[in-house]
Amino acid sequence: MLCLRLHQEGRLLKIQKKLKSKLSFCTLCPRSCKVNRLKGETGFCRAKSKAIVSSAFLHFGEELELVGTGGSGTIFFSYCNLGCLYCQNYTLSHLGEGRGLEAQELAGLMLGLQNQGAENINFVTPTHMIAQILEALPIAIEKGLNLPLVYNCGGYESVETLKILEGVFDIYMPDVKYAERMPAEKFSQAADYWKIAQAAVKEMHRQAGDLIIEGGIAKRGLLIRHLVLPNRLAGSFKIIDFIRKELSPNTYINIMDQYYPCHGAYEFNEISRRITFPEYQEVVEYAKQSGLHRGF
Repeated sequence: MLCLRLHQEGRLLKIQKKLKSKLSFCTLCPRSCKVNRLKGETGFCRAKSKAIVSSAFLHFGEELELVGTGGSGTIFFSYCNLGCLYCQNYTLSHLGEGRGLEAQELAGLMLGLQNQGAENINFVTPTHMIAQILEALPIAIEKGLNLPLVYNCGGYESVETLKILEGVFDIYMPDVKYAERMPAEKFSQAADYWKIAQAAVKEMHRQAGDLIIEGGIAKRGLLIRHLVLPNRLAGSFKIIDFIRKELSPNTYINIMDQYYPCHGAYEFNEISRRITFPEYQEVVEYAKQSGLHRGF
C-alpha cells in the first residue's frame, strides 16, 4: 500500500486538505465547473460535499489479477464526470442512486471489505469524489487498512489532480473509451476526451509504471480497460497504437466485449446493438500484431 509512507510522513493529510480546498471552486476534473460544492452548488457531475456511495462488496467479476481468491473490494460511487448514454450503471452515474456518507463511514466500508478478505480496495468512479476518499483514507489507515488501492475511472482525468495524488494509489485502472471526437461528444458529452485521456494515462503510467503481478495478484501499476463499441466507434486501433508507442508494449490491457445497449443507447442506430464477435476479434488481433500481449 503506497500511501502508508505518505501517511507516516504526514503528507497524506496535506494532500487531503489541498483536494478539499478545491471543492469550493471545483476543478478536480477536466470539466472545471468552478462551483462551490461545499455550499451545495453542483456542476456537471451533480455531486456536492458528501461522498455518495451506491454499494460496497467483494467483486468477483473484475480482472483475475484483481480478484484473486478474496475478491476485489469495490466501492461504487454515484454520479460521474462523463455522460455516457449507454452506461450500464446509469442508475448510479446519471440518477445518483446511493446515500451520502461521512468520512468515518467511508473509512468503515474500506475496513469492512478488508476484514472480509478483499485483495484490494477498488474505488469505482472516484474522480469527482477524490477529496472525500482522501478524507477517509487516513482514518482507515489508522485503524489498520493496508491493502493496495485501485483508482478505477473513465479516463477523463485532470493531470493536475493526478499529480497531487502521486503516491496514493497503487493501481490506476482507466477505461480508455474513445480516440475520436464525434462519438465522445455525441455519446459521453466530452468532445475533448481523447486529448484529455492521453495526457491522463501518460501521467498514470509515469507514476505507476507497467502492472506488477505477484502470485497472480496485481500489486502496482497501470491496467487499461477498453470497451469495444459497435461500428468501430471507439477508434480501438488508434488507442492500441497510442498504448504501444506512447506508453509501453508491456502495458496490461483488458479488451472488453461486454457492450450492450442500455439507458439511452437505443435512440442511436450506431450503438443500438451488441458488438459482433468479428468486431471484437479484430481489435484483439490488432493488439497482438502490435506487440501487446498482456491481459488477453
